Amino acid sequence: MLNTQEARIIIGSTIILGAGVSFLRSVEAFIYSLLVVFAVLLINIISKKMMSFYLESEIEMRLWQIGRYGFKPEKHFKRPFPAWIVLPILSAAITLGNFVWMSIMTFEVKPKSYRAAKRHGLYSFSEMTESHIGLIAAAGVIANIVFAILGYLIGFTEFTRLNLYLAFFSMIPISDLDGNKIFFGSLILWSFLSAVVLIGLGYAFFLI
Repeated sequence: MLNTQEARIIIGSTIILGAGVSFLRSVEAFIYSLLVVFAVLLINIISKKMMSFYLESEIEMRLWQIGRYGFKPEKHFKRPFPAWIVLPILSAAITLGNFVWMSIMTFEVKPKSYRAAKRHGLYSFSEMTESHIGLIAAAGVIANIVFAILGYLIGFTEFTRLNLYLAFFSMIPISDLDGNKIFFGSLILWSFLSAVVLIGLGYAFFLI
């Protein structure tokens, strides 16, 4: 399900986020954060891959980099901005590890070779629509929300908190993050999930 490159991306993301969440307070805190972050990321990614499989496509995870700024095509950086490492470190430094930017991976979708023949006829257009891509992205957010609830019910507060953080940052509709894919795939779905995530996040801040 995961190729070698994706495994490296997940491990690298786990280390970056684990360092930010633990704020390197101690070796024990860092190791604990690594384990929780790894579980939260894996839940998100596996859910998206499962939805992708259901929609007869494949996704490949990538680190989030920003290549353009502004709205004009010619406005682009000479080198992609490494948002996947800058934003977690910056947010961790500002909040002392209390509110770390968690969404640092994106994905690309590729329809399977037999999708055209099965769904649309042998020579028909088989490209994944924005709606399909939005559903794949939403699957990860929904999974994180569900596991946040489960974590809360069993008293696993850190697990709950990080699931909600990832869901929250994943819903921000910028660049090619999941929130942007969900927003353009279905505004209704984006609005509903955003409301649920904000309610959960507010509840967590007061009770966790």
